[in-house]
Amino acid sequence: MKTEATLDPRMNAPHRYDWMKLAAAVLTALIGFLFAAPMLWLLVASFNTHATLSSFNLGFSFQNFVKVFNMQTFGLPIVNSLIISIGTSVLVVTFSVLAAYPLSRFRSKTTNRTVNAILFASCLPITAMMVPVYGIFVQLHLIDSLTGTVLFMTACGLPQGIFMMKNFMDSVPVTLEEAAWVDGATRMQALFHVVVPLMVPSLLVIFISEFAGNWGNFFVPFMLLMSPDKEPAAVSIYTFFGQHGTVAYGQLAAFSLLYSIPILIIYEVTNRYIGNQTLLAGAVKE
Repeated sequence: MKTEATLDPRMNAPHRYDWMKLAAAVLTALIGFLFAAPMLWLLVASFNTHATLSSFNLGFSFQNFVKVFNMQTFGLPIVNSLIISIGTSVLVVTFSVLAAYPLSRFRSKTTNRTVNAILFASCLPITAMMVPVYGIFVQLHLIDSLTGTVLFMTACGLPQGIFMMKNFMDSVPVTLEEAAWVDGATRMQALFHVVVPLMVPSLLVIFISEFAGNWGNFFVPFMLLMSPDKEPAAVSIYTFFGQHGTVAYGQLAAFSLLYSIPILIIYEVTNRYIGNQTLLAGAVKE
């Protein structure tokens, strides 16, 4: 005689869902461990003066930080990284606003083609362009120049910045600009006094995206900057890799932790600002 649970398969559904939740939890924990293990090693090794790649000694010492935290090893590379990352991000945001405005407001038959061309340009690999770019920089005497490096990285970041900015700008109503025009404002005044203030969270998103990419960019500064005093932290970190495979793991870990502090601070500050702007916008809308 068949029971009610056998006749109705839905009675066994909660048990099946419990197993699915358990499997999902186990898989999530495994993936989390794979990501957390290198970070845990980095934290432990930074306080261990005799750290190795396969050792997990729980020694506790600040000697690695003392050896790393000086102007030549840490200060100057961080300053160079800030110059490159902030300079590039500011230029990308500024030029993206100016380039995205006509694409967003003046519709024509070539608008979609232009946007598609910009999207295609954002997919081009930098490594494929570095050989001709290096030759051009040699002829223009821009090799080993922070200014030249910033300009090239700005050019590389503009396609993605323009594409994102255009999509963000499409969400700003044109009627707000029309009201400013009625009051006598020009298009540029309406752009910078009406549209841009409403897009501050979007500008910060693009800024953070560019800053994070430039902060960890190794290849471009490595190719275009020759002097050790102009190298950013992403390049100078290779000073901890000695000859014949020797690596100062403890100092490398300490440098990596210190290297991550500026971008964490920027993330936290902008995240709070964006959150406050969102709450303020919700309050105004109500």
